Amino acid sequence: MDLSRFRTAIAGAPARTLLLLGAALIITGCSRPTTLQEIREEGVLHVITRLAPSIYVEGEDGPTGYDYELAKLFAEDLGVKLRIRVAEDNTEILSVLEKNYAHIGMAGLSGQPAHASQYHTVPTGITAQSVLVYNRDVEGPDSQADLAGKPLHVVAESNHEDSLTEALTEIPDLQWQVHPGLDAAGVLTRVESGEFPYAIISSNELDLNRVFYPMVKEAFAIGKPRKLAWFFPAAQDKSLATAAGEFLEKLRANGTLAQISERFYGHLDRLNYVGARTFMHHVENRLPKYESLFRDYARDFSMDWRLLAAIGYQESHWRPNAVSPTGVRGLMMLTRNTASHIGINNRLDAEESIQGGAKYFKIVHEKIPERIPEPDRTWFALASYNVGFGHLEDARRLTEGAGKDPDRWMDVKEFLPLLAQKEWYTKTRFGYARGQEPVVYVQNIRRYYDVLARLNEPGTPPAPTEKPQFVQMEEQGENDNPAQDVYPDARLRAGLPPELGMIPPTL
Repeated sequence: MDLSRFRTAIAGAPARTLLLLGAALIITGCSRPTTLQEIREEGVLHVITRLAPSIYVEGEDGPTGYDYELAKLFAEDLGVKLRIRVAEDNTEILSVLEKNYAHIGMAGLSGQPAHASQYHTVPTGITAQSVLVYNRDVEGPDSQADLAGKPLHVVAESNHEDSLTEALTEIPDLQWQVHPGLDAAGVLTRVESGEFPYAIISSNELDLNRVFYPMVKEAFAIGKPRKLAWFFPAAQDKSLATAAGEFLEKLRANGTLAQISERFYGHLDRLNYVGARTFMHHVENRLPKYESLFRDYARDFSMDWRLLAAIGYQESHWRPNAVSPTGVRGLMMLTRNTASHIGINNRLDAEESIQGGAKYFKIVHEKIPERIPEPDRTWFALASYNVGFGHLEDARRLTEGAGKDPDRWMDVKEFLPLLAQKEWYTKTRFGYARGQEPVVYVQNIRRYYDVLARLNEPGTPPAPTEKPQFVQMEEQGENDNPAQDVYPDARLRAGLPPELGMIPPTL
């Protein structure tokens, strides 16, 4: 409409008409849409988070994590796309929210009274506490009073400072140091090494990581349990926060929230150490069902069947219907992408899974440089099978940069765990990875293999015209050792503790 004509028409209109027109303009054009309406109009839900196993992780088969799965379902319920931005730490997350540059912040924090003026919060169904941990070589405290004068170490922008501040009323000499450059994994690593004798960690992050830090011991909780929450900018109206709360309540009521919680937290008891009796029970009752398949497909791909069986046990405890929190499944726990790449149609079929596992391991093994001698080449292949070739190469580069041998497993396994720490993975090509897992993974398989080798001597030889690609890793008789020239020194093979030692499965 021509603006001058519009003004002329307004000037000549009756007063009643002007009132009606003004009301219509207010109703139709001047009212501001709610945050929820804006999101639906744009078609995108913007979420900022940080990398952490308890929140969000970019895995080989796509993003995963407890909070991520909830956010993905929430976006689907709203009918919009989920757009994730990864922050360096909680400080960045809170800063972005304070400026209203994202709709939701997933930081693994609980809502505090101090946050009320800056953020709306909605509990996500997880309750956590601040927990004191310490190195096993130092004297363990019996009570909070024993912490007087002992410096505690905590990550920045966490719930821990609130808990410690509350404890000051009873322990005036309580001291702590905040480390802005570290995440929970970085703090645990320093407790493991003894650099930090005492530290405070969130209980849920400790549960997810404790198996990787055997020198870290839990003492007691400090402060009361707190409900972890999503954070929403105070600059928004409460329409989105209200919708999120109603949605999460619906998930709680229909059991979905408990199912997701079980998927990420319910399996943690299986990370505890298990003894030889459990393994031997599975050898007697499960292995016979699949032994011929392990033998046949190991022969097809020129590898030791006991190594293939050990991988299968580590992956699923020889359960063909196993499913992990990240969506990998089957006896050999293949990802959807891997199965598609190697031509496997049904990952839950035991034969297809074992065939796929053998084929994929052969592919992975061939990517490891030939100059690396056995058994290290096989250890590297196992680590790559678990964490991915790119992350393994990142760890090897870190190893080389520190002046150690990137072609030696005993050196590289010291650097793989660094991929879970922000101060290191930001310097790598492929970024964050749960680098502790491949270390435990390889250790377990070596032990499982050693037992199977002792129970099944001699090993299955390769076809007469082929040279075995993967080393036989146990002592054999003079006339039945096809790998004698490849691996003559039995002292290098994986040692086996008298009772199989303490074996932490990664499932």
